[in-house]
Amino acid sequence: MNFKQFFGLLVLVICLYTLWQIRQVLLVVFASIILATVLNQVVKFLIKIHIKRGIAIFITVTLFFTVITGFCALILPQMIQQLQELADILPLTLERIHSWNSWLLQAIPAEIVEETRGLENITQGLQSSLNQLINNFFTILSNSLNIVLTILLFLVLTIMFLAEPYPYRKGFIMLFPTFYRRRVSNILSLCETSLLGWIKGTLLTMLVIAVLSYVGLVYLEIKLPLVNAILAGLLEFIPNVGPTLSVIPPLLLGLIDAPWKAAAVIGLYFVIQQIESLVIVPLVMKSQVSLMPAITLLSVVIFASFFGFLGLFLAIPLTIVLQIWIQEALIKDVLNKWQNNNNNNQNIEKVLLINSDYEDKIRK
Repeated sequence: MNFKQFFGLLVLVICLYTLWQIRQVLLVVFASIILATVLNQVVKFLIKIHIKRGIAIFITVTLFFTVITGFCALILPQMIQQLQELADILPLTLERIHSWNSWLLQAIPAEIVEETRGLENITQGLQSSLNQLINNFFTILSNSLNIVLTILLFLVLTIMFLAEPYPYRKGFIMLFPTFYRRRVSNILSLCETSLLGWIKGTLLTMLVIAVLSYVGLVYLEIKLPLVNAILAGLLEFIPNVGPTLSVIPPLLLGLIDAPWKAAAVIGLYFVIQQIESLVIVPLVMKSQVSLMPAITLLSVVIFASFFGFLGLFLAIPLTIVLQIWIQEALIKDVLNKWQNNNNNNQNIEKVLLINSDYEDKIRK
């Protein structure tokens, strides 16, 4: 390895290390690009009706914050009230689970008790987690401040990308060689189309899931229906894992009243998920890039392991973008052409062999 190769490898390692250290910031930038892409569709629509871009951006941003503020004003007070009720109910829930656990251990045979001794530690673990949560109040407050600062950075970057998207796009394209820049622009357009289709379908799915959950929980007379319904809708953003987590709070609340309510909650969420899989997803996800279930689950686990909560939250859009780049840049532009080149080389070799045999025959 000469000095130039060593220096290039060293620069590559430093760049990869730097990117890894700022991975959380890069994820915030990626999320900002997604939101700016969505809002830019509204700006384009306003421009089509003969509104100048600057005014269209102002109207779009104002409308976005108005919708967010109105949603918080309508929903947040009820959520806070129901979360306070949840804080009062949680100790009672843990106590009820503990009493049922003790009754179960006394009712079942001793041999089975020895094999299921781990059940005895469930409520103790929940209680210790609750105590730890209360004791770490200042740590939670500090993390909340970091979350607020991250959200502010996210919103500021979104407005910047929305105000002047083309210089940033052009700057990214300029990182590639001249002969490949047009191709990169086409790939970015494919990513934009796929992400927009996924976002539209996901938002509609979240809304439908939240409404169905709220109606079902009200019918079953489960406490805190609004909080649980909103939680079910938000967790729908995280496939596979989110719907499973969303059933836990209403399940615990159902246990307070009667065991049959807990079973009814499980049945309700199972029916909702079947409606989503068989009806909602085929209707609203037509423009989404098809992702195999195993790839979806692995992407959620992998990105959550590497990038934490933001990785979990952005796993699917990251996977969509990564899949498009692999299909277009690697498979179509490298591997497929490589195969064609190999075929051409093989054909050339066959022609040379035929010519060589023909020349030998002439000499003989």
